[in-house]
Amino acid sequence: MYTQAELKKLVNKAILNLSYNEEAEKLNDPVKYILSIGGKRLRPVLALMACNLFNDKIDDAVIPATGLEVFHNFTLVHDDIMDHAPVRRNLPTVHSKWNLNQAVLSGDVMAFIANECFLQTPAHCMSKVFRVFNKAAIEVCVGQQLDIDFEKAAIVSHEEYLRMIELKTAVLLAASAKIGAIIGGCDDREADLLYEFGRNLGLAFQIQDDLLDIYGDVKVFGKILGGDIISNKKTYLLVKALEIASVEQAKQLHKQFALKEFDPEIKVKTVVELYNQMNIKNISENLANNYINTAFSLLDNLGVINERKTELADIASSLIGRDN
Repeated sequence: MYTQAELKKLVNKAILNLSYNEEAEKLNDPVKYILSIGGKRLRPVLALMACNLFNDKIDDAVIPATGLEVFHNFTLVHDDIMDHAPVRRNLPTVHSKWNLNQAVLSGDVMAFIANECFLQTPAHCMSKVFRVFNKAAIEVCVGQQLDIDFEKAAIVSHEEYLRMIELKTAVLLAASAKIGAIIGGCDDREADLLYEFGRNLGLAFQIQDDLLDIYGDVKVFGKILGGDIISNKKTYLLVKALEIASVEQAKQLHKQFALKEFDPEIKVKTVVELYNQMNIKNISENLANNYINTAFSLLDNLGVINERKTELADIASSLIGRDN
């Protein structure tokens, strides 16, 4: 069985060996940049671990798994444009380092580089794998559209928010696990179990990410706490708070998120106090834990000996705990 570190090394090597059209280096430079500035390589590593559950030979899965990472970074390039984000992984975003037009074009070509990676899937399962990937890719775009729509919506239910993060974040993790398992030779039942494992893990991760923005350790989380509140971002915490708030609490929340000029520290403190009054931290943690428990229950139901599940369980625990 491969370790997480070994698989990440394989993915990084495959990224370095990607083929580019050499006719326009300006098109390729931003692609190489975004792929070189770090990241957990979670999606390709998850795919390779799922493959390794069923097959000791994972060579056939390396390039398709790399395609997942290329596609993920393509979404980051375009997300950063839409969010007007100046920094990604503590470095300038592509549109900040180059310009908007270059970021759009280089982001576009990444989607097709990802397709080229998937065309190297073994012939006997290429159609099945590509359909899983393509479905997830479309759903990620739908999730991004919902996120944009929700920015202007006065009220978003927690069911609507959960559906948005399922599409925007969880389905690509789910597809990664399923794709790796299919290439590894699993049956349809096991592939579906791993899809659901990844989906539940993704939902738990995003809810915890929302929590960590306020209640995390800044040294571990890597950014200033309360950033989502300062930027008026709709998170599970805000959506749930507005759903259960009293009339007065809702009035105070709406007031804080309508402010044009404010002291960031005071705004964060005021909103967090309101969240604490409504027990939002515990409500959110309980929901995240429900998704986590479901994910591990699905892993337990796989017809594979426990020793082969260890690395997959470890990466899931690491993701949930934000240790890595």
